Amino acid sequence: MRISAFFAALALLALAPGAAWAHVTLAASSPAAGAETKAPKAITLTFSQPVNRGTASAAIIMTAMPGMKDHGEMAIRNFTASWSADGKTLTLTLAKPLPKGTYDVRWQAAAADGHAMSGTVTFDVK
Repeated sequence: MRISAFFAALALLALAPGAAWAHVTLAASSPAAGAETKAPKAITLTFSQPVNRGTASAAIIMTAMPGMKDHGEMAIRNFTASWSADGKTLTLTLAKPLPKGTYDVRWQAAAADGHAMSGTVTFDVK
């Protein structure tokens, strides 16, 4: 009986939610996905749990510009990245506000479980 109880407890432990088992997800962003905003000077990505900074990256890509048909992707490079003390929020501070257009913020990060997750936040600057 002890062996079956051990395996039952092990199965419950494996199914229990917890930070060590969960993948990092994007909990919030500013600007928010789908938002229309005026020229932001900073973009924030807040994750569901602390991120391993060595695994994290973010890129800001302009994907469309008003009045320019067939605008190709253009990487925005004039920003600095910084982390909150708790390791959950990445702030991308721009040297100049973003001009009018459509932007993707493409991110990749991993938490304690080591599994790399990625995503995209799209917004418009009006």
